[in-house]
Parts: sequence; C-alpha cells; structure tokens
Amino acid sequence: MKPSELRETMPALESSVYCNWGAGGPSPRRVVDAAESALEYHEYEAPAAEGVYPAAFDAYDDARTAVADLLGAAPSEIALTQSTTDGINRVAGAFDWTEGDVVVRTDLEHSAGILPWQRLEREFGVDVRVLETESGRLDLEAVKAAADDARLFCVSSLTWTHGTRFPIADIVDVAHDAGAQVLVDAVQSPGQVPVDVGEWGADFVAGAGHKWLLAPFGAGFLYVRDGLEADLVPAAIGYRSVADANASDYQYAAGARRFEVGTTSPAPHAGLSEAIGVLEAVGIETIQRRIERLTDRLKDGVPDERLLSPRGYESGLVTIADDEPTATVERLADRGIVVRSLPFPDAIRASIHAFNSSEDVDTLLEAL
Repeated sequence: MKPSELRETMPALESSVYCNWGAGGPSPRRVVDAAESALEYHEYEAPAAEGVYPAAFDAYDDARTAVADLLGAAPSEIALTQSTTDGINRVAGAFDWTEGDVVVRTDLEHSAGILPWQRLEREFGVDVRVLETESGRLDLEAVKAAADDARLFCVSSLTWTHGTRFPIADIVDVAHDAGAQVLVDAVQSPGQVPVDVGEWGADFVAGAGHKWLLAPFGAGFLYVRDGLEADLVPAAIGYRSVADANASDYQYAAGARRFEVGTTSPAPHAGLSEAIGVLEAVGIETIQRRIERLTDRLKDGVPDERLLSPRGYESGLVTIADDEPTATVERLADRGIVVRSLPFPDAIRASIHAFNSSEDVDTLLEAL
C-alpha cells in the first residue's frame, strides 16, 4: 500500500492541512472500523458465545503480539496500558523508593516524564536530577556525571520540543555501567521510525498508539525487559496482574503482564492492532523516507534564524520560532492548517507524517 492510498481513507485529512501528528494522529477508516467491530462483537456476540472476558483477552493477546513485533520484543515483555503517561506511572509506582534515591531526567521531557518524578520528590524525598540540553542535544559527559548513584533515568527517544533524537543506546550503556535502569518515553518514535528495543537495551519503554501509529486514544503499551519485572511490585494489582486471581496466596503473572490491572475495553487495542498492520503494509522504512523528504521540503522554506529543529533530518517534528505562537496557531487554524504551539521555546511545531503531501507543506509555508 502506498502512503497516498492510505491518506485517501483518513476523513480528517479531507477538510484540513493536518500537520500535528506528534500530538494526535487521525485514524484511517479501517482502524476505526476494527475498533468498532471489536466493541460490537464483544457486546453483541461474545456474551452468548465464548464470553466477554475470553473475547477481550483474545484482543489483548493480539495487541501484545502486534506491539511486540513492532518493537522487536517478545509478547511476554509487553503490558497494555491506557497511554504513555500511564505506562511511566506504572513503572514509577513499582519501585520501593526511599529518601535520597536519584532519578535523572532531561529538561526536555514531556509532562509525562516530569510529573511522576515531581510526585516522588514531594512524597518520598527522591532527588530528581535534571540534565540540561542545548538546542535539543544532550551531552554524554553530562549523562555520565549525573549517573553517579542514580537509580533510574527517564529520557525521550525523540524530543517533542525540537524533534531531535537522543542517543538512547549510549545513554543506556552509561546508566547501566553506573548501576541505574532506564525508562524511555518513546511515544514520538513508533510509526515514524523503526524501533528495536533490543538495540536500545533499555529496561522500560513506554508508548501509545494515538500519535504516529494512527490508533485510537486509550491504546498504550509498556515494554519491560525480560526478567526485570521479578524485582518490581506494581502499585496496583488486579486479576490481569496475577497468575490465578482466585488463589489464596496470589502470584504475579509471568512477564510484563504484572503491570496490567483489570477490565478495560478491547476496542482501543483492537484499533491499535489494525493500525500497526496498516502501517506495516505501507512499510515503516517507506514511511520514514517519505517523512524525511517532506520535512526537508518544509525546512528548506524556513530561514535559519527561525528553524529550531536540526536542518538535517532526524524526525517529522519541525519547530519554528514564533513571537506569538498561540496567535499564529489560531491564524493558521482559520485557514484550515493544523499545527500546535509549544510551552517552550516560543515556537510553533509542525509534525509531518508520510500521509501529508507536498501540497500540504507548500500551503503551510505560504501561510507562514
């Protein structure tokens, strides 16, 4: 399937120049149809057939397998969550924190990678070290300095403010050498670039399907490296967390499933499974190459003094300095162009997917 063919099945693109995939990716019809079909089957047919719980479990299993294949993991290493924030919180809640424990994050994390650690700082006296960046770049020497006595690193694979790629494998090596574990906020990566968690070597990877993967809201996922879960006790427990919910002495389920809790709708994750299948039919490498061409076209039209993202390709996120970003976003919206403002720096961010067109990019540049 060609990107242009899939674009034709996305109703949201019929009425807009949509350049905000890094916030939320409109779904193709077949993804929404898959979610609706899963819900209808679950409510109309499953009750009198195999039952609503087995039907939901089948959808969960399909989603774990699809996510595992996408990330280069095993299905047993995947827990299903509601969002990236949800996944990060599940990891944060599974450690036995004590006063003085050290968590390291960068100054470019999304609130999903900031608020959980602020809470630990407030509630448990955890020491949160913030790595400063420059133009979306991270100095590995600073990483090494911050790693001393650290217990956990939280870093993004792609910065949501600049679209730069952090050297995750190198950060993991430094952290592991210091005895720390690494949690990656990867929500900006799957769906626009190939991801192999084995190459990263990270201990935890949190993500969700509602951005570049084109899945519905509510379809999050969490990778937990095999064997690591044995030393962690999640803050919440339910029948999906354990091997036997009716045992007098519960035992956690094997693998990442101990991070799951209880009843959730199968619909969002059925949509995620379909979305992953659709993107794999297009080809992640094909998607990445097209994003590169389109973002190059956009950057070619932005002066150096305004372009805050790298001139060379790193992702589909393109950040453009603007003195009045909120007003600019509103002005563009009046012309049917969807971008977003950033809380920092003073800028707007256009995020370009393979399902944009050259005409979309030219329209945005003309409006700017």
